[in-house]
Amino acid sequence: MIYTEENIKSGQVLLIDKPLTWSSFQAVNKIKWAIKKKFGFKKIKVGHAGTLDPLATGLLIICTGKFTKKISDLQGQIKEYTGTITLGATRPSYDMETEIDNTFSIDHITSEKIQDATKQFIGEIDQYPPVFSALKKDGKRLYEFAREGIEVEIKSRKISIETFEITAINLPDVEFRVVCSKGTYIRSLAHDFGKALDSGAYLSTLRRTKIGDFNVDNAITPDAFTDMLLP
Repeated sequence: MIYTEENIKSGQVLLIDKPLTWSSFQAVNKIKWAIKKKFGFKKIKVGHAGTLDPLATGLLIICTGKFTKKISDLQGQIKEYTGTITLGATRPSYDMETEIDNTFSIDHITSEKIQDATKQFIGEIDQYPPVFSALKKDGKRLYEFAREGIEVEIKSRKISIETFEITAINLPDVEFRVVCSKGTYIRSLAHDFGKALDSGAYLSTLRRTKIGDFNVDNAITPDAFTDMLLP
């Protein structure tokens, strides 16, 4: 697509494939820098429609100009993720950000039990967000409390999971595809999945593949976008 000063200002939806270890903020900043450099803007609104953790890859919708007003609508869309849950251990962050704190047996876990365990997570469920999350309590991010070793009460939230499909089993790793509502933490799903199997689990890889009708197959990396805009 050819981007012009006019259509960037009037509003564009950019589909970005966020690389591993990048924060969503970094991706937005890279796009914003490229746009400002290309068109000489002193100010231009650029924002994303839903954060991805640094340890996740995949679809990040970035809006420019007047389209930033559509961000809240885009955030509410159904999302699809693929990834890997590793059984037999837990981590405080429920993902690879922190070290393993407990290990559990997986000798009793069969493919049938894994498939059966998915059923209890389908539909509207109560989910507790991870303690290592950017949600705020008393004006402070939860991960700030967690890093200081301070325990805080976290309330559960209603979320909806439309699909929880196991796509491959190679113990201790289980690959999955999830279609879910806004506000779903796949890290929490992985943690709870381990409990459902009378073991432990954490999220070892995660990729967001869809937001509504938008597909990561049509997305490009921040660097590729910059190279396209500033050849």
